[in-house]
Amino acid sequence: MRGLISVVVALSVWQGVVWASGAPPFILPGPARVAQALMDHAAMLAVNARFTLANLAAGLALGVALGVGTAVNLALSPAARWLLRPMLIAAQAVPVFALAPILTLWLGYGAPSKVVMVALVVYFPVASVLFDALMRPPAALDDLARSMGARPLRRLTLIQLPAALPALGSGLRLAAVQAPLAVIVGEWVGSSRGLGHVMLMANGRGQTDLMFAALAVLTAMGLALFAAAGAVQRQTERGRPEGRPQAITTR
Repeated sequence: MRGLISVVVALSVWQGVVWASGAPPFILPGPARVAQALMDHAAMLAVNARFTLANLAAGLALGVALGVGTAVNLALSPAARWLLRPMLIAAQAVPVFALAPILTLWLGYGAPSKVVMVALVVYFPVASVLFDALMRPPAALDDLARSMGARPLRRLTLIQLPAALPALGSGLRLAAVQAPLAVIVGEWVGSSRGLGHVMLMANGRGQTDLMFAALAVLTAMGLALFAAAGAVQRQTERGRPEGRPQAITTR
């Protein structure tokens, strides 16, 4: 109900701005015109949305897998932390979106450049957030495991990973916000399909209502991803250890 009220308020403000400003439809179309464009171009938007969604899902899965793998390896290996941690920090200073033209040059105008773009944007927050959480396990359980001589992998699976799952959920929510932006930037730089391509073509033809319609579809994708990431975070928080002993062995 709260979300529905927010949508109604936002649409009302939007329509009020259109009426108050007197802007022509090719500058600022109203919600009704955008809704009409959604219906008129539903088939074309659906085809391009499937392409965008496929790239988005593949890039998100790849980025999360690489981020989790990197965080786990850094947590297990002091040598990896010494060598790779500075690289990970320095890489985050690079504006990932600026790499879109380079990725398009290397990988072409098809899906691979978009998937890699999304994966890069998702990878860094997931790896950083999860690694920081892995290095801050519950002190009581970690001390107990160390005193019993548990090996690093055993401590990781029984204590560090369960405690870090809520942080991973937070990283997923952040990734869900950034991923749609990454895929659309990749399609703007170079693509013959996708919602970004639709927006560019509509802009060139002065079809502002179609641009807003494509943006609405992309927003719906982003909200769905954010909701899914929130559900994952809530599930992971239920399994977080709260100081309860577990079956810790040295094997």
